[in-house]
Amino acid sequence: MNRLILAGGGHAHLHVLKSLARKRWPDVEVVLLTPYTRQIYSGMVPGWMAGHYALDQCAASLHQLSSAAGVSLQLASLTAINADTRTLETSAGTMLDYDVLSVDTGANVDVSCLAASGVRSLSVRPLEQFVVDWCSLLEAARQQGRWRLAVVGGGAAGVELALAAQYRLAKEIGHTNVSVTVVSGSPLLPGHGIRIREHVSTCLGERGIAVVKARAAGSPNGLLLDDGTALEVDAVIAATGVQPPAWLRRSGLALAMDGFIAVGEGQQSTSHSNVFAGGDIASRVDHPHAKSGVYAVRSGPVLANNLQRALQGQSPLPYTPQRRSLYLLATGPKDAILSWNGLTARAGWIWRWKNWIDQRFMRQYRLNTPSARGEQHGAS
Repeated sequence: MNRLILAGGGHAHLHVLKSLARKRWPDVEVVLLTPYTRQIYSGMVPGWMAGHYALDQCAASLHQLSSAAGVSLQLASLTAINADTRTLETSAGTMLDYDVLSVDTGANVDVSCLAASGVRSLSVRPLEQFVVDWCSLLEAARQQGRWRLAVVGGGAAGVELALAAQYRLAKEIGHTNVSVTVVSGSPLLPGHGIRIREHVSTCLGERGIAVVKARAAGSPNGLLLDDGTALEVDAVIAATGVQPPAWLRRSGLALAMDGFIAVGEGQQSTSHSNVFAGGDIASRVDHPHAKSGVYAVRSGPVLANNLQRALQGQSPLPYTPQRRSLYLLATGPKDAILSWNGLTARAGWIWRWKNWIDQRFMRQYRLNTPSARGEQHGAS
């Protein structure tokens, strides 16, 4: 019997689990290695922060999915891979061997510049810790009655988090008692078109969110900007760039220029044919693209097909990531900004569309819902 290890419970692996729940693969032992019993969908986190969703609506139960799929769930983190000996180590101190390995553990947030901050600090990853920290921040803000927040990072994640935080804090303690600042060393939304940047800038201005173009480092009272200005805040959210985990450098796997696992056709490692990767831990060297949840979700069906083919000794099927992505940025209230191939708009109907897409995506992984039961039994 071959052993397949799914390292990480990311968005791509959700689809692999769903595929196995629909139909088991013969003569294959499957192990899911993850430190968490659920996978929180990052696309709905700003809506949860704003108070539009309960957390359960934003999470898929890895325990239920694994049970339905006949997959052994091991609650531990991946700490080392030896791709040449086909073994890996876990945070529980165990060593596992594999015939085929798929990695979807996500990436780390680079918070090194904020290490000296003496105030409450929240990193957007891992999401399990972030939701705990956000709830704690809300309670502290309620007790204090006033709150100053800085979000470091001007990408899509930083913008959405800043808008969601301002909206929720204003509801909790009053608009005039909240100060939110986005600190970014580069222009907002790098890589996006000028029209969506204009929409975002307008929206931030309407909400009273200041934007400071500067690099920031942690300081005892908040942040120290690169021009010497001290920014005193009560808390900092780090939405800075991602970095690969340290253990990747010792894995023996070929790595891309950014330090993540180099993958090509079908999300297969460029150095080891029995290793696949999806989500932020992987970088397509043949078709580079941004690290976004959109691509992680789209790679799920590809991984499901190609992992089964690899276990049967077959070559992977090719997969070319889409060149353009639809971006729907939540703005705090039930309002959102759309960006698609140069087209931008901002409206309440865009949020309703985003909500419909997100809710539909999550329903397919709730095994006790009629739609999920239908999909498991082959319904279209």
